[in-house]
Amino acid sequence: MKIAALALAITCTLYAAEPFPILIDTDCGGDDLMAIAFLLARRDAHIEAVTVANGLAHVRPGAENVLRLLELGGRGDVPVYLGRELPMRGTAEFPEAWRKSADVPLGPRAAQHTPQKQSAADYLAARLREHNRPVRILALGPLTNLGEALEHTPEGLRGIELVIMGGAVYAPGNLGDGGYFRTDNKTAEWNLYVDPPAAAEVFTSGARIRLVPLDVTNQVQIDARLLKAFRSKARTPLGEYVAAILKQHRADIRQGIYYAWDPLAAVAMIEPGVVHENPLAVEVKQSPPEEGRTAERPGYPANANVALSADAAGFREIFLRAFTRAGSAGAGP
Repeated sequence: MKIAALALAITCTLYAAEPFPILIDTDCGGDDLMAIAFLLARRDAHIEAVTVANGLAHVRPGAENVLRLLELGGRGDVPVYLGRELPMRGTAEFPEAWRKSADVPLGPRAAQHTPQKQSAADYLAARLREHNRPVRILALGPLTNLGEALEHTPEGLRGIELVIMGGAVYAPGNLGDGGYFRTDNKTAEWNLYVDPPAAAEVFTSGARIRLVPLDVTNQVQIDARLLKAFRSKARTPLGEYVAAILKQHRADIRQGIYYAWDPLAAVAMIEPGVVHENPLAVEVKQSPPEEGRTAERPGYPANANVALSADAAGFREIFLRAFTRAGSAGAGP
């Protein structure tokens, strides 16, 4: 009896220690890559696949940067799938200057692996049909790939934990940031503005959505102290990679306008206590001048847990620690 109980305890311990598989849907901006690097550095996160959305980076250059990063993190085995080049509806896109910057190759060497032939949407639709294989999803860009997958598998996201960086519920939108884009839309955030129909599909899918909007990311600056700490303490290959991205944005950091957008979502997925969430009913507006706005619907059943406050100091500590020798998974090239 004691031996059986001991065997059961060991089995349970090993099962509990097994990292939960994560699918990442990303548009491959610098903050996306830092979020992916964080998950690569954590022992309790297992990236199963990456799907690339058309957003901040163009799809193919973005995929190349993801492949380089995965190889740097010792996970060149992770498959990468390409999404479509346009939203499900319309032709909205990020400012060209931002996209040109996001397309620049990052990392010490070209990727040895190539993207999969299967499309991102087809892969997601097939994977989401495998109900006996639980998975979590981290969505860091426009929701085009997930929206298109739902057209093939309408029930695919039901009950699945889906952490989304995007939207602005009570905070102003960010379409006018930097003066690159003129619009009357003052309420939408870029990720959901690019493809509102896809976002609407996702928000009505029955997924267990945890939304990390501008309301909370605006509270978590990446400041000069964190940049300095990365330079001095983050001596792992992944830490040096993140430090290089932060260095590229040091002008924005010094101005106090660089925030932990996607990194906060990644940290919140693994360490939920870093944010405080409220259950809300959220709809994605479809018509100008509010297309892409994530608006609360008072009196309706909640369809998302929305992060509205954060432990900024706690985030910085967790994020930095993942890239130090003591705190990282020890992955390298």
